Amino acid sequence: MIEFQLDRASGVATYLQLVHQVKQALRLGTLRPGDQLPTAREVVESLAINPNTVLKAYRELEREGLVAGRPGLGTFVEQGIAGPTLADQHRLRRGLEEWVRQARAAGLDEEDLRALFSVVLAGAAREGVA
Repeated sequence: MIEFQLDRASGVATYLQLVHQVKQALRLGTLRPGDQLPTAREVVESLAINPNTVLKAYRELEREGLVAGRPGLGTFVEQGIAGPTLADQHRLRRGLEEWVRQARAAGLDEEDLRALFSVVLAGAAREGVA
């Protein structure tokens, strides 16, 4: 089961952080069709947030067809998000970890890494690569 984390300083709405975390778990294969999401009550207790925030996130995921609520049972994953295979993810992660090590050795901090990655990602999108 997924355990949500919040970054209150991120500027991203709380419900969107929950949505993004579910999508990331689906992409990485840590959540699969049939898996149950934590109940709204469990999320409220663990994160100290408003129940409506959790319900809004779950409604958004339901609207996108990723989860479905089952009255009296909870909210369950309906479909995954297609992405690279787990082997491809592992290979790509190793490559990215090596890139981060090289960037750190070159003196880049976390903010520099994020900026560089964003620029490259935006450039790839413009070129139709991503």
